[in-house]
Amino acid sequence: MAAELPNVSQDLVWGIVSTNNAFLVKRRSLGKTANFSRDPLNLKNVHSRKHAGFAHDKAIGVQSGEKGAIQVISKKVQKAQQPAEGLNVVTFGSGTSTRKTYKAVANLAARRSYRSDLRQAAVERVSALRRAERPVKPEPERKLRGNKAKKAAAAEEV
Repeated sequence: MAAELPNVSQDLVWGIVSTNNAFLVKRRSLGKTANFSRDPLNLKNVHSRKHAGFAHDKAIGVQSGEKGAIQVISKKVQKAQQPAEGLNVVTFGSGTSTRKTYKAVANLAARRSYRSDLRQAAVERVSALRRAERPVKPEPERKLRGNKAKKAAAAEEV
């Protein structure tokens, strides 16, 4: 949004829309209000200037795709006037190793000084998505120890 008008700074855009925008979600718990964001280009889902993707010329978003794939979305600074072509989407399939995905996402965030401050957050988001897609292992039955084990063994023999 800030790149649409070259004479409008990112700080001015954030100052205008920080209190009221379509992505803002306010939650009240224990008397305190927490502000979250539903912006797809917000890695932490926290309503803050640093993570607001709509207010920056350069922003990164990480989403889960089909069949366990990870999609990394970044803004193209040169295509700010063309919304259909303004996003660059890179997909890492579920077959891609986790370390390779982490390395690629870190390079996408930091290459050519794109947004190196979001590198750690992008890798954390990919890690959380990979962890969420992993199947949950069933908890094994607890083994009996001590006197309970002796009583159970005696009961089986009888």
